[in-house]
Amino acid sequence: MEPSVAEKENRRIQRISLPLPVRVEVLVDGTVNWNEITRLSDVSAFGAGFSLKRPIKRGRLMLLTIPMPRQLRCFDYGEAQYRIWALVRRCIAIEQRSGEPLFSVGVAFVGKKPPEGYHSHPARLYDTTHQESEGLWHLVEADLNKDDSDLPKDLRRQTRFHIPESLILELMDENGDVIKSETTVTENISLGGAAVFTQFDVEAGSFIRVTSLRHNIQIISVVRGKRVGPDGITRLHIEFIDRFFPLEGIE
Repeated sequence: MEPSVAEKENRRIQRISLPLPVRVEVLVDGTVNWNEITRLSDVSAFGAGFSLKRPIKRGRLMLLTIPMPRQLRCFDYGEAQYRIWALVRRCIAIEQRSGEPLFSVGVAFVGKKPPEGYHSHPARLYDTTHQESEGLWHLVEADLNKDDSDLPKDLRRQTRFHIPESLILELMDENGDVIKSETTVTENISLGGAAVFTQFDVEAGSFIRVTSLRHNIQIISVVRGKRVGPDGITRLHIEFIDRFFPLEGIE
């Protein structure tokens, strides 16, 4: 018997276990991106789950390339690969026996193209408001002052802690070589970024390697902006790229 329209639509909405390969691409700035090949853990026509070796903020956009079954697509039905933009809705660290970092990521599909202005500001955070007529999610810029304390921990935006964490900053050139270094402290810090006092004269988009001797870790970071405080000292606003900062005991 031929499935009813309602049954077909229900299949599109329900997440099904389908371990298809997926290429994940994230734009860091106008010229730099990172990508990773992984497998879906579950998928529907409007979202998916998978794991990554590095964390990503809730509210960030990514481009997915998947050999998606035709019945789960909202466009490009005849293409071999389904390229769709997706919004990160959760990112949770997973315990592994090997000790290697792994993060469970859940995304909502938002369309064939990113929002206008995205490529000029790829670090911009977004939120969903409603589903469009075809079922894909509509985006708006995230309200960074919104109270989300009632949400589960993995769905909350990352809280900034105003604590002086000692760090070593190493400015890197295009080849990844260190050209300057300084020891400083944070003005505030979260899992995914920090504001740090600095004597560096760098522009947004510069890459910095952050070292914490206390935690024995190094994190590749990108400068998102800078400002001079009322005390005359420059602060850099940096985003951690390849891992979260360990805030155990603080959160």
